[in-house]
Amino acid sequence: MKLASWNVNGIRAAQKGGFLKWLAQEDADVVCIQETKAKAEQLDALALEPAGYKSYWHSAEKPGYSGVALYCKKEPLDVHYGIGVPAIDREGRVIVAEYPDLTLINAYFPNSQREHTRLPYKLEFCEEMLKYCEKLRQSGKQVVLCGDFNIAHEEIDLKNPKTNRDNAGFLPEERAWMTKFLQTGYVD
Repeated sequence: MKLASWNVNGIRAAQKGGFLKWLAQEDADVVCIQETKAKAEQLDALALEPAGYKSYWHSAEKPGYSGVALYCKKEPLDVHYGIGVPAIDREGRVIVAEYPDLTLINAYFPNSQREHTRLPYKLEFCEEMLKYCEKLRQSGKQVVLCGDFNIAHEEIDLKNPKTNRDNAGFLPEERAWMTKFLQTGYVD
């Protein structure tokens, strides 16, 4: 199964910029999109059902904010919208597709913001995501988590790590969570 993931920073802008051409060229079985910034009812038929794909959308309650989508050639057995945590699910940050051999989670992790104002929310999101993944694994599921984590884990992940030490996405707390996640047995 070929999977692709892309933070489009607005699906309507991405569509104007060649998203559908890229989608056709990529020829992935499942494409995970983050930061759609749109509700399905705001999109045209080409964005909703491009040739060969069925799409699933989980949008934020707040218009023009966040949102995730899946484009699937092979329909999943089931699709879940969110992880059962209202504070997270309201922001349209997670969509889950169940396939016979794996559970695919498409997630758009929050940004902790310039003044770190959303760091507590981000860390809560991270912990809830880990719990959700572990619950799936403990039930015997093979888990694939993809998306935009908004975390640069190691110095090698940034061009200028020393000047980014206090920046959102490279904060010690965020990096520590990623280390914990990987130590739990997940592979990056």
